[in-house]
Amino acid sequence: MHLVVVDPGVGSARAGLVIETEDYFFVGPDNGVLSWALTGQKVRAVHRLENERLFLTPVSRTFHGRNMFGPAAAHLSSGVPCSALGPTQSKWRRLHWPAAKRQEDAICGQVIYIDHFGNAITNLGEEACRFAKSRSGVCLAGRVRCPLRNFYGAVPLGRPVGIWGSSGLLEIAVNGGSAARRLGLRVGSTVKFFPKPVPRNGQRNGGTARPS
Repeated sequence: MHLVVVDPGVGSARAGLVIETEDYFFVGPDNGVLSWALTGQKVRAVHRLENERLFLTPVSRTFHGRNMFGPAAAHLSSGVPCSALGPTQSKWRRLHWPAAKRQEDAICGQVIYIDHFGNAITNLGEEACRFAKSRSGVCLAGRVRCPLRNFYGAVPLGRPVGIWGSSGLLEIAVNGGSAARRLGLRVGSTVKFFPKPVPRNGQRNGGTARPS
């Protein structure tokens, strides 16, 4: 059972959904917030949350997490079928998720989020991690700018580093600083991950590999 409530459209005409897959139930607003969670899941049924008898009433216009989504998740957990929560719906809103691309000697992705520390989270995840070596490198704008390490402090203060963050995605950071400011990164910036050791002097994809 998974319940997600990130809902700036609370109180509007957007639907509330319960989505049943082969393994889980997902409950949340139909605003795209479930897109990533449903990636790779085989959907069995989608139902709108419309059975007010199963809500906490009166339903607040600003607190559907408490009055609609929470109770729906609780009923599902206690064995109530999702069909009891409302009518079926054939589609739901999906947000675009940029896919990483495998190249001959690298995996190419992009920055998808900059956190308030200035760390750049990328869309490179398990596929890249599966091939990671101790001397793997992260390439930005055609140059190898940082090594892959297990924690931020594995490089000197002020130096960039690539780590696998808490979300399982490759993260570009600067020890004690902002990777976004230091490296000029923003959402959409291209990142290449070299799973194999990158030589200190050599050509990779038309650019000179120069660890910083």
